[in-house]
Order: sequence, then structure tokens, then C-alpha cells
Amino acid sequence: MNSYAHGIGDTPLLGDTIGANLDRAVAAWPDREALVDVPSGRRWTYAQFAADVDELAYGLLASGVAKGDRVGIWAVNCPEWVLVQYATARIGAIMVNINPAYRTHEVEYVLNQAGISLLFASLSHKTSDYRAMVEQVRGRCPALRETVYIGDPSWEALIARGTPVPFGELSCDDPINIQYTSGTTGFPKGATLSHHNILNNGYFVGESIAYSEQDRVCVPVPFYHCFGMVMGNLAATSHGACVVIPAPSFDPKATLEAVQQERCTSLYGVPTMFIAELNLPDFATYDLSTLRTGIMAGSPCPVEVMKRVVAEMHMAEVSICYGMTETSPVSLQTRRDDDLEHRTGTVGRVLPHIEVKIVDPATGVTQPRGTAGELCTRGYSVMLGYWNEPEKTAEAVDAGRWMHTGDLATMREDGYVEIVGRIKDMIIRGGENIYPREIEEFLYGHPKIADVQVVGVPDERYGEEVLACVIPRDAADPLTLEELRVFCDGQLAHYKIPSRLRILDAFPMTVSGKVRKVELRERYGTGSV
Repeated sequence: MNSYAHGIGDTPLLGDTIGANLDRAVAAWPDREALVDVPSGRRWTYAQFAADVDELAYGLLASGVAKGDRVGIWAVNCPEWVLVQYATARIGAIMVNINPAYRTHEVEYVLNQAGISLLFASLSHKTSDYRAMVEQVRGRCPALRETVYIGDPSWEALIARGTPVPFGELSCDDPINIQYTSGTTGFPKGATLSHHNILNNGYFVGESIAYSEQDRVCVPVPFYHCFGMVMGNLAATSHGACVVIPAPSFDPKATLEAVQQERCTSLYGVPTMFIAELNLPDFATYDLSTLRTGIMAGSPCPVEVMKRVVAEMHMAEVSICYGMTETSPVSLQTRRDDDLEHRTGTVGRVLPHIEVKIVDPATGVTQPRGTAGELCTRGYSVMLGYWNEPEKTAEAVDAGRWMHTGDLATMREDGYVEIVGRIKDMIIRGGENIYPREIEEFLYGHPKIADVQVVGVPDERYGEEVLACVIPRDAADPLTLEELRVFCDGQLAHYKIPSRLRILDAFPMTVSGKVRKVELRERYGTGSV
């Protein structure tokens, strides 16, 4: 049987624009809460939220923003981020998400590559002074006409300009969003997504975990990333659920406090976020009994972490999602009634109206089930393309409209998919192919290990050797290489046993919560013990 699966669904795709879909939610649930910002205490019902979205949309139109114009948002999580998301969609402007961690060189590139004419920005966050950085680059960004700062008089001035006017006609296939993928080499590429791409993806992710107007979704993941703005915001508003913002950026304590205070039913995070929450010294004091579901995504979910999330966080229906920005993002997802093994051993099965296949990376031929190859996906969720980069688009999306993910995967007989690594992360030691994920899963069982990442590092004799980068449970009693090797002996094939060990306080991360393995390789590729 071939490694191909097509998601058949009884529920048809939505043909709405994001604005029309929001109108339907407002008509059905005008008085239910749509958005809560825990840090500021501000709250919006659906009726209030839609009114504020329209007010901002009128302000944008009065400022000369037209359909197809690019509007940037360079901000941490806050209610204004969500208002900008829906207001730009309302008028058909293309919202460009800018990573809040970007510095001047990177933001200048995005402002020019996307041709952003109006930019929304935070004033400051942690060590970032956004106003100073904008001032530094604006002279080199000819398209940028205006910058509006959140929490500043310029925000109110934009709103005050607006007068109610009819919104223009939009198509659900219009581009609505550009998200820059965190390239590990060179400049990032702008994945261009339509109403149809992201509204349907948010909707079907929400359907898979049975969202309704009763749900309250705690979103500590960044809005600038698909996880926050699609799986969080659009999954919620397409079901009449409430989005709860616990903090401007991830804070484990603030997250659990928000779940407790707002009686959230769903919690999102990448595995490292859940690990940080579970490791809080006062974790047991939080009342998390209202939780029933949530989403863990972004990187592989360790078995031990999943067990604790289900048992101690009450998230019996927690779901694993797999995707990428270019596919809006989710292609595969576990279902509410899947057993623990499927939720930790796989990234689920294909979502409705999407196709997946696993091919030989060299020949493009679909592999038999159980054989590793490159995961490809096709359907409504595949991006329109990379903004103004047709050659790069053609490298990622083939003539058959299949998106090539760059991930190595296998498909089980039951259609569930296991990710075994990135094509570029695979370690080749003395001719043996080694998948870091397998070793990481095994090492999570060691009592001294809180978190672990395995990478290949250069070696004269074998080409590559296996390096384990470990965050210990107790910094005062770290793991030794000898202890690690004894633990692996007889359990893993000899060539998979790490020959090098690094004890770290933290891993280098992208803002979306993925570990930067390329940085671990570069930093610790020589002189490891």
C-alpha cells in the first residue's frame, strides 16, 4: 500500500472571507466573549470586537490603505494585534507578520521586500525599542508612509480619521497575509496566504478538537506565527469561542494564572512551553481543572511530557498538530479519542480536504507504507506562493501543486504519520542513517534529563558523530557522558549512542518556539566532551 492519504470530510470547506465569517459569529453569539487580555484586564464581546475591528478598518481606509496594500505588524501579543488581523482582512489589505525578535537589518528587509506602506508596531518589549529601530530604517524604506504605535496617540489618531463607508467586494481567494518563514540560511521568504487558506485551516483544526462557543482558548504562542493567529484566533472566532491572551510573550507562570483565572478549556504550546509550565515549583497549586483540550505543535512531543499534560493538566483531549507556514499551517492532526501512543508516536492523520504523500526525495516516487521519505502535502491549504519570489516558489511547490516540506516521515498502515526528522537534520555516521528524534525520545526517560536535543557534528573518522545537548533536571547534579552511555548501552544500536555531551541552561530558540539545531551544531560542533 502506498504512503498516500486523502482527508475525506462530511463538512464542506468554507467559502467565506474572514470578515464574512466573523459577521456570522457576531450574529450567532453577540454577547459571548470573543477576546480577553489578562495583563490589561480588557474584554470584548463578539459585538464589541466586531465594532472595534470595523472602526480600525475605517481608519485604515481613510489613511489610504486599499485592497492588496501591505500593512505590517511588528508587535508582541496584545489585543491590538488581533484587531489589526481582522481589520486588514475586512478591507482586503495584506497583513504582513513581522517577528518581534527582528532587529533593524531584518525588519528593513521585510519592509522593502513586501513593500509595506503602513506599519503597526509595539512601542517596546524587553530590550527592543521598536520606535528607535523604525526611525533608524525608515529613510531606507521608500514604500513606508506611516507608522502607528500600539499604546501611543498615533493609534487613536488613526481610529479618529475613519468614517463608516461600505467595504469593497472581496474574494475568498484574495491574498490576505504574508508570513516570513524563519529561514536558517539567507533571508526569510514571505509565504503568501489567502482567506481560504487560513480561515479553513483554523476552522478544521477547531473542528478536530470539537470547539464550540463554550470554549475559552489560552494562547501563549506568538500571534505573528500561524500557531497563534490561525490555530488560535481563527479557530476560535469561527466557532464562537473566546481567545485569552495570558502575556505579551511566553511566561509559564502567567499562562497557568490565565488558565485558572479565565477558566480556560484549551491551552496551546510547543513542547518546551509545556515543559516550562510543568517544571514551575508551584505547578501543583494551580487549578487547571477546566482544561479539556489544547494543541501541542511546533516540534516533536516527548512521551513523558504528554503523559503529564494529560494526567496533571487535565488535557485528556489534547491534540498534536503538524504543519508549516506554507500550508496555513496544519496538514496532520491527532483526534480527540486517539490513544496516548498515537498522540506521542505520530503527528496524526490528514485533515479533511487535504492530501499527503511520502516520496523518495531523490526520485519523487511515492514510497510504500512504513518506508521513510519526504512528506508532501496538497490541497486548499497550500500557499499562493512566496511573495515576489517565483523561483523559490517553484522549488517548494511542484508542478502538481504538492508542497515539499523538507521533513522525513513514514506513514503507518492506519494512515497515521511519524516525523523522523528534517532531511537536513539526519545524521550520517559511517554510512548509517541516524534520526535524532529516536534518540531524543529514548533519552527523555533518563531521570537526570529535563530536555534534550541531538545533533550531528563533524567527525574526521565517521563523517559525523552524535552530540547530545542536555538541560539537566538539577543543575547541581548534571549528567556525565559515562552515565549517558551506560543508560543507552544495550538499548540503542552502538552507532546511535551519543559520543559527545553538552550540559546547557537553555537551547537557542526561534521566536515560534523551535529549537535552532543549526545553531547547536555550529556552536558545539568542535571541542565537545
